[in-house]
Amino acid sequence: MSIDHVYLKVVQERFKSVKELGDKTINQLSEEEIHWSYNKESNSVAVIVKHMGGNMISRWTDFLTSDGEKPDRNRDEEFENTIASKQNMIEIWEKGWGTLFAALRNLGEQDLLRTITIRSESHTVIDAIERQMAHYAYHVGQIVYIGKQVKDKHWKTLSIPKGYSQKYLENMQKKHKQ
Repeated sequence: MSIDHVYLKVVQERFKSVKELGDKTINQLSEEEIHWSYNKESNSVAVIVKHMGGNMISRWTDFLTSDGEKPDRNRDEEFENTIASKQNMIEIWEKGWGTLFAALRNLGEQDLLRTITIRSESHTVIDAIERQMAHYAYHVGQIVYIGKQVKDKHWKTLSIPKGYSQKYLENMQKKHKQ
């Protein structure tokens, strides 16, 4: 198995992991909570999802053959809270991620060092993938943080609960010894 093949597999798993954190947060939020923001300068979960969806569709549609900033994208409009419902937001979320995963599945090892453009700037495919990974992880981190603020004591942790680090480590050690 080549390193390029391994890279493509790993990056798809990492994107799935980032998406899963967002999914688990969104599932905890109500219709009202997806629109909550700390202040007028802050984005709600709905707005962040709308932005991510717009970015994903723009970046990953015709990924290898057209500029990642599509002429029909209105980035500024992505930051207006026009999401009608949680279901509408989830549809935008899933469409964006679906576009990304379809593009990644269609990449071959021979594509990784190809040059693509984003806003007329050249990037290798690897660089573009890493750029988007950082961007999406950043925004999903915001979604999780907002979820924790909104849910407060009703938040269901997405990782190791406080006070359980040692027990988790011991369980992992036992699991991997078997």
